[in-house]
Amino acid sequence: MMIHTYIIQDKVEFFESTNLESLEKQIAKKIEDNMAIMLQVHHVSHEVTLDPKTGKRLYTAVVHFKVKQS
Repeated sequence: MMIHTYIIQDKVEFFESTNLESLEKQIAKKIEDNMAIMLQVHHVSHEVTLDPKTGKRLYTAVVHFKVKQS
């Protein structure tokens, strides 16, 4: 049996919520989790759209994490 240990260089995560506070909490939790595996935030993109079914706001975000540069 062979075990390979690869270092994660990049990671992109997607988030969505019906309110901004919840979205911020989700992102903050993932930032903390990814710091443990030596990843830091490289870029954040966010958008607000209307859900076509309900007519309510839908907050989305994409966070790009990259390996920490020392």
